[in-house]
This record gives sequence, structure tokens and C-alpha cells, in this order.
Amino acid sequence: MTPVYRAPMRARDREVLGADHGLAGGIVGIGDALSRVPASLDAAVTAAAAEHGPKAGRMLQAFAELPDDTFVWTRASDGSYHLGRICGRWRYVDSPVGIVHVRPAKWLERPFGEDLVPAAVAHTFARGGRNLQRIRDERAERLTAELWG
Repeated sequence: MTPVYRAPMRARDREVLGADHGLAGGIVGIGDALSRVPASLDAAVTAAAAEHGPKAGRMLQAFAELPDDTFVWTRASDGSYHLGRICGRWRYVDSPVGIVHVRPAKWLERPFGEDLVPAAVAHTFARGGRNLQRIRDERAERLTAELWG
């Protein structure tokens, strides 16, 4: 099965929800802005670890290594859930919402209400948090693939 991730797209240093920005721009991403624009992924991982701690470096590396077609769920500012798939390589961008480590994503145009998303997806968003997180639930993986169509 294709892995499923929760992508809240919230920068740790801001209260702004970046999901609307990501949906409009066809991207999925994570925060932790760097003091300098990195020349490569390796430079970004090294800088993230130095500036934000080893966990930030590991998270960035893991995000960049996710295979294309990985499913991602996010939640827009109106509370609707959106399903997408990663479809390209990592890049660093200047972002007004603090989501600077991004990858292209194809998002379904259709939003989903909480009653239609897999229960494990809704549960991970209800717990809160600002990190990209794998949803390890076979039923959620199966239902996500079915919703993608």
C-alpha cells in the first residue's frame, strides 16, 4: 500500500496555517526557515540540524526522500480536509507562511468533511501538532486510495 501522511503545513514559528497556501500553489511542505538559502538538499539538512536541532534535519531528510505518489492529507483554514499526492523533488522557497521546504503535489479539487475522511486521518489532526506525520493504519491507507479513485 502507498503510505499516507498528515501534512498540517504549519510553520513552528508562526500561527498562520499554510495549508491554504499549499493547496493554492500545488505544493506540500514543512517549515523551519533557514538563515541562508541552501544550495542543495544536503546543505539544507545540515543547516536545519545546526539551526533547529538534529530532529529538524532528520525530518527534512525524511520529507525529501518520500517517494512520488505518497498520499498526503492536509486541513484548510475552513476545516475541510484535502487529499493530495507528492509529485516532485524537494526545493527551498521563500514563503510568506513559513512553509519553506516544499515538494510539488497534486491535490484533488474536492474537499472532504470529517465524516468522509478515514478515522485515523481525522484522529491525527485532532491530536494537533505541526509536524508531517505518517498515519500507520491499513484501513486509512486503503480508504485513502479509494477516495483518490
